[in-house]
Amino acid sequence: MTTLLLIRHGKNDYLKKGILIGNTPGVHLNQHGHEQAAALCASLKDIPIKAIYSSPLERAIETASPLASVLSLEIAVRPALADTDVGEWAGRKVKELKKLPAWKQVQEKPSGFIFPGGESFVELQRRLVGAIDVIAAAHKKNDLVAIFFHADPIKLVLAHFLGLPLDNFQRLSVDTGSVSVLGIGKSGARLAALNLKPPFDLPHL
Repeated sequence: MTTLLLIRHGKNDYLKKGILIGNTPGVHLNQHGHEQAAALCASLKDIPIKAIYSSPLERAIETASPLASVLSLEIAVRPALADTDVGEWAGRKVKELKKLPAWKQVQEKPSGFIFPGGESFVELQRRLVGAIDVIAAAHKKNDLVAIFFHADPIKLVLAHFLGLPLDNFQRLSVDTGSVSVLGIGKSGARLAALNLKPPFDLPHL
């Protein structure tokens, strides 16, 4: 069973201000985010990670960089791990979006929602699961790999491999700077940990 560390990037100022950014480029970690990246590195540097993958967005790569440096591993950037294309909603404040009738569908029936000018949650989950399948297939049975990407994408990946309906994916919690541990093998998938935040110990990996 290949073990995947699904890691959400650290904090940035857009999150702090409650602005929806989706896959908008040019968003960097703030000081808190860099501290979270350092804390992740401290908790993960002593386990046998074979490879590091990342979304192409800066906030994910910056979160991965300290660990990649310590382990002397290159960051393999995978475009399919990018955050949600929220289309016309990019750059808008979440508190304003919550007033829209469509927001209720996003929360209660996301399987039927398409972001205006963007992608649907169904399309998003399909591309993410495809990327995870490729990564898992590229590694040996007992390999441990780290994948740095985004909140809803991580939750959608977990929902798929755990057999949860897409409409229930928002019931999962994935905080900034957190690690969720998913094993994938021929017999199925196993969630070993959800939303771990440093400091933590993973002696069983």
